[in-house]
Amino acid sequence: MREVLLHLSSGDPVLARLIDRIGPYAMDYLEPDFETLVRSITFQQLSGKVARVIFQRLVAAAANGRLTPESVLQLRPRKMRAVGLSQQKVAYIRDLARRARSGEVDFAALPAFEDEAVCQALTAVKGIGVWTAQMFLIFALRRPDVLPSADLGIRAAIRKLYGLAELPTPSQVEELARPWRPFATVASWYLWRSLEGQAGL
Repeated sequence: MREVLLHLSSGDPVLARLIDRIGPYAMDYLEPDFETLVRSITFQQLSGKVARVIFQRLVAAAANGRLTPESVLQLRPRKMRAVGLSQQKVAYIRDLARRARSGEVDFAALPAFEDEAVCQALTAVKGIGVWTAQMFLIFALRRPDVLPSADLGIRAAIRKLYGLAELPTPSQVEELARPWRPFATVASWYLWRSLEGQAGL
């Protein structure tokens, strides 16, 4: 990791100051499994506090307190709505469960896929967009060079740290991030930390 931080610091003085201020890199990872992706769907467009409560209720409602394709499909949609999920998210999670049960989404195979192939496999599921797939790449598959350029937190951090008048566009983020390659994930973690004191979902 020392070499990675040296690469980022030498290529970007703003990032160098941020790394120096925040200190060692310490990403919190999740398992690359069905439950993690359900968690990501649950957290979409919600505050972390609210989403955590809903997700914990969903886990508690599932058979044996575990989220698997089978345990989700055993739950009635009405029960899933009762834990606080929107109708849309119930549909998304059930679609994912059906695809995972059929093997169309094969979590055991995903670690061997290239980043782009992972994104293609996951975004085929209803309700999973590029951002959710990127979060899975970062926090579950531990990929080192993922840049969620449309992420609001990343864009807000760049605006603040680089003294921009407005939020940068995703293409501007991509351009600014060129010196970070091939370690954009690490740079992204530091940007999240600069805003919230913690990285992740």
